[in-house]
Amino acid sequence: MLGASPNPMRFSHKVVKSLLRRHYDVVAVGYREGSIENTEILTGKPEIKDVHTILLYIGTKHQAEYYDYILSLHPKRIIFNPGTENEELKNLALEKNIEVKNDCALLMLGSDFL
Repeated sequence: MLGASPNPMRFSHKVVKSLLRRHYDVVAVGYREGSIENTEILTGKPEIKDVHTILLYIGTKHQAEYYDYILSLHPKRIIFNPGTENEELKNLALEKNIEVKNDCALLMLGSDFL
């Protein structure tokens, strides 16, 4: 997840908790250090191997600085959560044969479509 927050009121926090309850492997990356349950929130642009899906929780005005980083992770899929939709990043991802989806991860988890 890119945009993870230690604030339990944020959707990114709730999604990480939901993923952990469902036994997904989660790497939480955010602006602030902290943790969500026993998962440390990493800051910066950490090297991560074998990324399947990136859940975006960073608003569009801050995404450009992460384009290269996101693409360097070679994800199979990027999910743009509400408020993160970005045609430019979507097109860059599609050029790299990365599946893109505009959806709400929390709702997807509730319906087992993640």
